[in-house]
Amino acid sequence: MDQAIHLLEQLIRTPSFSKEEGATADLLYHFLQQQGFAPERLGHNVWARSLHGQPHWPTLLLNSHHDTVKPAAGWHRDPFTPTWEGDRLYGLGSNDAGGPLVCLIAAFCTLSKLPALGCNLLLAATAEEEISGPGGITSILPQLGTIDVAIVGEPTQLAMAVAERGLLVIDAEAHGRSGHAAREEGLNALYIALDDIQRLRDYHFPLVSPQLGPVKISVTQIEAGTQHNVVPDRCRFVIDVRVNEHYRNEEVFNTLQSELQSVLLPRSFRLQSSHISLEHPLVRSGLSLGLPHFGSPTLSDQALMPFPSLKIGPGDSARSHTADEYICRSELTHAHHLYTQLISGYISQLQNPLVP
Repeated sequence: MDQAIHLLEQLIRTPSFSKEEGATADLLYHFLQQQGFAPERLGHNVWARSLHGQPHWPTLLLNSHHDTVKPAAGWHRDPFTPTWEGDRLYGLGSNDAGGPLVCLIAAFCTLSKLPALGCNLLLAATAEEEISGPGGITSILPQLGTIDVAIVGEPTQLAMAVAERGLLVIDAEAHGRSGHAAREEGLNALYIALDDIQRLRDYHFPLVSPQLGPVKISVTQIEAGTQHNVVPDRCRFVIDVRVNEHYRNEEVFNTLQSELQSVLLPRSFRLQSSHISLEHPLVRSGLSLGLPHFGSPTLSDQALMPFPSLKIGPGDSARSHTADEYICRSELTHAHHLYTQLISGYISQLQNPLVP
């Protein structure tokens, strides 16, 4: 684990904003080479496979990202200087998601050299997660082949996120007719938009998730009018929809369009909700270790994965994107041990599905 912690210190020293992760991709590529693997790379994404894989074994993807947001205002330390203060390691990306990434790498290095593992391990350190960019995990999925399930390394305090909200952002435009505000002229697009916004406040999708709750709809921006005495003929507003696992984004969009007078335009359908069954062997492995489970309101690369995935990692989501971000050595050590147990238990579940 000492090598992994040293790698984390190197990652902190190396700026890796989304779309600018080339230097950290170099670090990760060379680290995996030094560990005896044959890494591959596309853009700023780096991946490697276990040394003794078999075509008939299932494939478990271990994924986390090495891009970061830009430093928030208010840092009391240099965000690019790894700084130890007792158990804490301060630095940009230490918690989100350098800590989870290096712990997954450590578990990969520990397990993937075993000749009779019973599972193909595939490690992927990906780019552009913070912006859900096209140059991230989506760009390499065709290269990775068939994947049965994934562990996504994000700071969850080592609780299992078995569901994650999807995100649908909609640009809406109400159409009216302009006129002079002093006379009874025109059709006020702002009033049409307000009626639609009230409909959104009152509307409830019927299926509620036990992990994520209901679909959450919020109007977050609005714009109308050019001057005080002109009835606006256009009113634009933005709808932020957080989708639970019972719905696909396309279904939610079509339902909302049928309910509203305004014309809706989705920015993207890419960021779908995700869910993994509590009966899945990977989750059963975690439950056997006493790990709690929850539904996550925050997005990760799970939204772009067309296969089951479980989000879990050291650190705390509340520290992400904050000044003086940190992770604890004790969290890293525990996560390495727990990832190894979680993966080993998953393989045991596959070999003996009757084991609780």
